[in-house]
Amino acid sequence: EEMITALVAYRLERAKETVQEAVDMLEKDHYNAAINRLYYACYYAVAALLVKNNIQVHTHSGVKQMFGMSFIVNGKLPRTYNITYTELFDKRHSGDYDDFLSFDRVSSPC
Repeated sequence: EEMITALVAYRLERAKETVQEAVDMLEKDHYNAAINRLYYACYYAVAALLVKNNIQVHTHSGVKQMFGMSFIVNGKLPRTYNITYTELFDKRHSGDYDDFLSFDRVSSPC
């Protein structure tokens, strides 16, 4: 139990730090980097939620899938949370791996 509490606290702290990194990137008009950091902030927060509820996953896709199944489908959390998380998941992947893709202020979800 103590280890779970420590891991949840650590991941939530990482989420907060990563949001600040996203703000820093936005201020410099680095939109791909901002989307990346916003995605990871959500990822850390969702991963903390899953750990707190004894749900173990080992991949980014697994985190996204279990979040939807465990908290969205049953109405524990609003569907908009999953929509935002999925949009960031997809845009982060595209921004990191697609050639010649560059987000701007209009196309970014920030």
